[in-house]
Amino acid sequence: MSKRGYHHGNLKQALVDAALKLIEDKGPTGFTLSEASKTAGVTPAAVYRHFEGRNDLIAEAARQGYEIFAELMEFAYQSGQPSALAAFEATGRAYLAFARKHPGHYISMFESGISVNQTPELAAASKRANDVLEKAASDLSEHIPADKRPPASMFSAHIWAMSHGVVELFARNSPGRASPFPPEDLLETGIGIYLRGLGLINPDD
Repeated sequence: MSKRGYHHGNLKQALVDAALKLIEDKGPTGFTLSEASKTAGVTPAAVYRHFEGRNDLIAEAARQGYEIFAELMEFAYQSGQPSALAAFEATGRAYLAFARKHPGHYISMFESGISVNQTPELAAASKRANDVLEKAASDLSEHIPADKRPPASMFSAHIWAMSHGVVELFARNSPGRASPFPPEDLLETGIGIYLRGLGLINPDD
């Protein structure tokens, strides 16, 4: 990206794109604003036209990540309709796909230490993504007897945690940690066991 990008009003996005690349290569704390500005092809002083510091820049990368994430989750949810089970399982797989396709955003969102409450915009984007999974969980929980039905927020949190664990341990090329099974299979079978425990899948399926 050259300096002329700034004159076209692209400086902010150029800096985010630069940060995403640096985050992938060096981690969220492994680069400076000076490096981000150099990668974007602008002067260090230009960074402060849009960002107060590195955390502010990472927060914007995370916000954009949550927007992409929410759209993927919504698409997955809709693709499984009208089956509540298929929609729910699809949102779990979307989590894995997002982490693989958008590693810089994923790290910004979940591994940077940046709170989702860093900015109101980031908090709103995070909530939108969470709401999709909770909606899928709520649809599916309607098939559980009321006296055995966990809150949808707990239901969705369990699957989110399972998806996140599979991503962190086996889907992001962690050094020295090879999965004996494809991450997709681990996630699918894990969700299956969980749903059988709730009586949502026949034990013989």
